[in-house]
Amino acid sequence: MSFHNNHRLLLGTIFLGFIGLALIIAIGPAYWVQYKVQTGPSTHTLGELEQQGLEVYIAEGCVACHTQQVRPLQMDAVWGRPSLPEDYAGLGPIDVWRPYTPAVLGSARVGPDLSNIGARQPSATWQYLHLYNPRTVVPASIMPAYPWLFEAAPDDATALEIPEPFNPGNQVVPTEEGKALVAYLLSLRQSTAAASDTAAPDKKPAAPAAEAASSGTTTRTASGPDGAALYSNNCASCHQANGQGLPGIFPPLAGDPVVLAEDATEHIAIVLHGAHGRTINGRTYASPMPPFGDRFNDAEIAAMVNHERSSWGNNAPTVSAEDVATVRAAPP
Repeated sequence: MSFHNNHRLLLGTIFLGFIGLALIIAIGPAYWVQYKVQTGPSTHTLGELEQQGLEVYIAEGCVACHTQQVRPLQMDAVWGRPSLPEDYAGLGPIDVWRPYTPAVLGSARVGPDLSNIGARQPSATWQYLHLYNPRTVVPASIMPAYPWLFEAAPDDATALEIPEPFNPGNQVVPTEEGKALVAYLLSLRQSTAAASDTAAPDKKPAAPAAEAASSGTTTRTASGPDGAALYSNNCASCHQANGQGLPGIFPPLAGDPVVLAEDATEHIAIVLHGAHGRTINGRTYASPMPPFGDRFNDAEIAAMVNHERSSWGNNAPTVSAEDVATVRAAPP
């Protein structure tokens, strides 16, 4: 009997061939990545609450719209440095029934990449508002709201302050699932990596000063970095495109005394080193502002500061990269 007429032999060969190809093409490489790639010195391993947040992230289908893979392309530079295998080495199986690493890389780039969202937007308040209704902080957002991650909490001092017209008429606080999801999002911070290892193929090697901006986007004009673009990509989510902020949540920059001051030292220092718990015009803002000094060089910081000092009716003296360097060198 020939091979083609021996059904058992034919099907057995096909089955064993399939198993062999699966081992060589899929299972083997996946095993190598899972168990052989070592974490970097700054790679973060998820804690218990963050692990729970990862499960909420998967259950809510966030991966359907958001990626966690920064490609080595200039257009992806706004999200962070290009991703490395070690970025995912801290992930592990969720439980014994799901003995595989959760698929968080994603492919549909409907929303922004989240690889470095914990560094780009470290404010838990912003994250909660964005989950409750994305339009509260990003008016043009098409992301769906997740109100079921919150519950009513009358007279709760820790209740989320929701701006009009999105206020439901009663105070709300995040559920345990909401807290876990935000904890996971805030944990998404890329570890440091050598620029030579992650440079985009279509980008010439940058000077050391400029390389600090690898986790932001820099649009250059004939006179230097584009402050409006830098502000739009890194500041507008909190302070809003019109510089008005969100009442009681994120302070306005339009008409702010620090922004309008003749001496820009304090303004530069806040952009460089961040701020937390400051009282502005009699109101204390609990949500922290992240530092930008480790992400952008002096010329880019100066461009952002100058945009804020000359927009929305502001008319304050501009600053130079040398001014920023002086403040950077001084003790914070």
